[in-house]
Amino acid sequence: MTPRESSCRCSAGASAAAPAGGTGDKALCACTGLSHRGRAWAELLRLPALFSVPGDALAGTAATGAAPNARTLLAIGSSLCLYEAGMALNDWADRDIDAVERPHRPLPSGRIRPAAALTAACALTGAGLALASCAGRPALAVAGPLAATVWAYDLGLKHTPAGPVAMATARGLDLLLGAAATTGRTRPALPSAALLGTHTLAVTAVSRQEAQGGSPLAPLAALATTALLTRVVTHRSAEHRGTTALDLLGPPATPHRGPVLGRKPAAHLTTALAAAYAAATARPYFHATLNPSPPLTQRAVGAGVRATIPLQATLTARSRGTATALLIAALAPLGARYAKKVSVT
Repeated sequence: MTPRESSCRCSAGASAAAPAGGTGDKALCACTGLSHRGRAWAELLRLPALFSVPGDALAGTAATGAAPNARTLLAIGSSLCLYEAGMALNDWADRDIDAVERPHRPLPSGRIRPAAALTAACALTGAGLALASCAGRPALAVAGPLAATVWAYDLGLKHTPAGPVAMATARGLDLLLGAAATTGRTRPALPSAALLGTHTLAVTAVSRQEAQGGSPLAPLAALATTALLTRVVTHRSAEHRGTTALDLLGPPATPHRGPVLGRKPAAHLTTALAAAYAAATARPYFHATLNPSPPLTQRAVGAGVRATIPLQATLTARSRGTATALLIAALAPLGARYAKKVSVT
């Protein structure tokens, strides 16, 4: 799914050898001040990656032309739970593979029991569906297939050619969840969901060769995809009417009101955020293309995961949700900061 490596620089051998619930779990990790048990769960759940989740629901809401409300917050809560359920389930399903390829991971190292990870995945899935149901039937109608896609990916599709498509579908559904919860409508958000899903498809394709390296074609394709998405979300095919390439993918995200001049601030912000999105991935993808070794491939995947945030902000700004776009963009430096302590992959 994504590269998974421990960032703990203290006595890793002692922490890895300590069984979950042993005295090693209670010792403090000198590099972060976290307990070893807390660090193990932070690694299992990839907590810094959570910063890439709220932007899905917010971008979906913006695509409908509505302002975020209490139901949007419920959708974000549901997304966070389902995202973390997928993380825990991912390691549970891959525990035998990780025992060979990534013995430092929380399950093969013995810091977390497999049964505890599976229980967490089930509980988080239930919580996510419950929160979606509180947001209304349209939200639950999206959250149900989203949860099913997450479980299908982790338990069967991950190692098949359908794996990247399933992951892209999950991310697209997560964006639609925000639209459904806030307004009960998903059709206006379909173009944004397609663009975000395309980005996720490219990142997932690269991640499939992160453990052992592989062909340069996957990072090269991801680099081309980033360039294409950047062009699509910023290009105006008919500027005098305010029509954009994004509009050509489906119905306008919001009704075009007022003169074109009134939309210039949003257009400038969209361009700036799209540039930030491209910059976040260009160098890592290029380096992985030149040398698709495991370390450079893992770095490229990590950059792709973090680049989800500026892309979400770009899609939101494109829908003229300027304030919300800035809020989403502010999550990027926070995610990068905490990713230095616990890997997002």
